[in-house]
Amino acid sequence: MRYAFFVNILMNQPPRVLLLIPHLGGGGAEQVTALLARGLSASKYDLHLGLATGAAEAAAGIPSSVTLHALGSRRVRASGFRLLRLVRKLRPDIILCGMAHLNFLVLLLRPFFPARTRVVVRQNTTVSSALAFGAPPPYTRLLYRLLYRHADRVICQSRAMADDLAAQVGLHADLISVLPNPIDFAGIRAAEHVTELWAGPGPHLLAVGRLSSEKGLDLLLSALPAVRDQFPSVNLLILGKGAEQAALTSLSRQLGLEGAVHFAGHVANPYIYFAGATLFVLPSRHEGMPNALLEAAAAGLPLVALPASGGLLDLMRNRPGAWLADDISAESLAAALLKALIALESGQRFSHRF
Repeated sequence: MRYAFFVNILMNQPPRVLLLIPHLGGGGAEQVTALLARGLSASKYDLHLGLATGAAEAAAGIPSSVTLHALGSRRVRASGFRLLRLVRKLRPDIILCGMAHLNFLVLLLRPFFPARTRVVVRQNTTVSSALAFGAPPPYTRLLYRLLYRHADRVICQSRAMADDLAAQVGLHADLISVLPNPIDFAGIRAAEHVTELWAGPGPHLLAVGRLSSEKGLDLLLSALPAVRDQFPSVNLLILGKGAEQAALTSLSRQLGLEGAVHFAGHVANPYIYFAGATLFVLPSRHEGMPNALLEAAAAGLPLVALPASGGLLDLMRNRPGAWLADDISAESLAAALLKALIALESGQRFSHRF
């Protein structure tokens, strides 16, 4: 194994990188991996992309220079044998994976990987919030403590996330690196003149995220009636899909918001809605460092958010064009939205420098 490593060096072969993700869909972790696959130099790296549960036909937008491996497992935890076989076949120099349950599996299998393979895991949530919210299995903290120390590096998107991870799972700070998520600036700029997708005078509110409880879209819907009292023409567009679709649609009807709220489902290119939006809303109960908010900030959109993590507090506090609610509640969110809408001029944009 060590002989093969030195042969690669002597032959000047590029390092082989295996990016791992459950599938390529609409989530932030999947988007980050897709951006890395497109952005890493094909002349410097031998790039491979492994999809634990995804299919090859779902990988639109991945360049031909990236070799795709669709493992086709029904669930991540059932992909262990196929993943191990792939790693032993490819013998990558580096594995980069980016979601906690897949990170656990990769680190559990690490003793069976080639000795020279380095493993880098990306932590995509704030651990304390993830453990406190949504009733994760009781052994989750133990998995963090036992397995993350066997990574060669753990990447967090903010210093607050890194400090939280170190404190929660007893991880040494030297093992953690802070690396912000990549942003598709080219894609955002290409869509900056698309405005005809919004109807009515507005104001137009945009929210992007999985339709699940931690994303807090029920709080946003509950906040909207108070906003409508002062801005009767307000409308809200929600991009995303998920298990809470039926419950959120029902809540929208109960609140009498049918004409003001539109669920657009998963949209491959959410940037086309940025130019016509009045502001971007992040109503999450807990977050790491959400790509959707960073992308909206890159487009100059005004931002309103709940204080979902220490990273968000550091990012948004005292920033022009950013309004942070006092606490995680529909009432505080409504107050922040009203404060922003009253202050904003039509079409106003900001040069966010985060």
